[in-house]
Amino acid sequence: MNPKLKNALKRNAVGYLFLSPWLLGLIGLSALPILASLYFSFTRYDMLTAPDWIGLENYRAMFEDQKWRNSMKVTLIYVFLGVPLQLIFALSVAMMLNRGIRGLRIYRAIYYVPSLFGGSVAVALLWRQLFGGEGLVNLLLRQIGLPGYNWIASPDTALYTLIVLKVWQFGAPMVIFLAALKQVPAELYEASRIDGAGRWKQFWRITLPLITPIVFFNVVMQTIQAFQAFTPAYIVSRGTGGPLDSTLFYTLYLYQKGFTHFQMGYAASMAWLLLIVIAFVTAMLFLSARRWVYYQE
Repeated sequence: MNPKLKNALKRNAVGYLFLSPWLLGLIGLSALPILASLYFSFTRYDMLTAPDWIGLENYRAMFEDQKWRNSMKVTLIYVFLGVPLQLIFALSVAMMLNRGIRGLRIYRAIYYVPSLFGGSVAVALLWRQLFGGEGLVNLLLRQIGLPGYNWIASPDTALYTLIVLKVWQFGAPMVIFLAALKQVPAELYEASRIDGAGRWKQFWRITLPLITPIVFFNVVMQTIQAFQAFTPAYIVSRGTGGPLDSTLFYTLYLYQKGFTHFQMGYAASMAWLLLIVIAFVTAMLFLSARRWVYYQE
C-alpha cells in the first residue's frame, strides 16, 4: 500500500474513532428511526402486530379526514398569525432597548426568560390558569367593571390565547434583533438626521434594510418552530384539541393518532407530510429572500 495513503488512513481512523459515539447515536437514534417511520407510513401498523403494507392508503385517507384538514387549518393560522406578531413585538422591544437605557442587561434578561420555557409544561399550565374562567385575566377585567370570559373554553378565542403565548415568548428573537441593531453604523443615522430624516424614515430606509438578514433568520427559525408546536395545545386543551378542535394542532392530532388510537402508520405518514410542508415553506422563504434581504458587501 502507498505509504502516504496508509498514513492518511491512520489519521482518519483516529478521527473516526473519536467521532464513533456521535456516529453511532446518529445512526441508531436518528437515521434508522427516520427510515423506519418512512416505511411505516406506507403500512397499517398498530405497534402490537406486524405492519401490513398498504401503499399510499394512509396519505389518501389523510386528505379525506376532516379532522386532519382542520388540524392543518389551525396550525397554519397559528404559524402565519403568531410568527409575524411575535417578530414585530420582538423588534419593537429590541429597538426600545437599543436606545441605551439604564439597566439594559436586567431588562434583556427579564424579557428573555419566557423564551427559556418555550415548550415548558409549567408555562402551559400557567397559561391555562390565567385564561380560565376564574383566572387572573378575568379577575382584572372584573376589577374594571367588565364581564369575565372563559377564554380557553370558547372555540372563538381558545386558539388566540395560544397565539398570545407565542407572542409572549419573544425573548430569543429579541436578543438576536438587539445584536443586529448594535451593528448598524451610527454614521448613517447622523447623516440622515442632517438631511432631515425623522425616526420613522430612518427605520424604513436604514434600520430595516440593514437588519433584513437577521429578520430572515428569525422568520425561518420561528416558522419551523411554530409548525412543530405541541405542548401548549396539549396542556391547555388537556390533550383533546378542544373546544370543538379549535386548538387541534397538527402535532397534537399526530400524537392522538399514534399514541391514543395506535394508528402508527397513519401518524408516520402525517409526520412525513409535515416535513414536506415545512421544507416547502422554508424553500419559499429562501426564494422570496432574494427580493427583500439585503446583504452588505
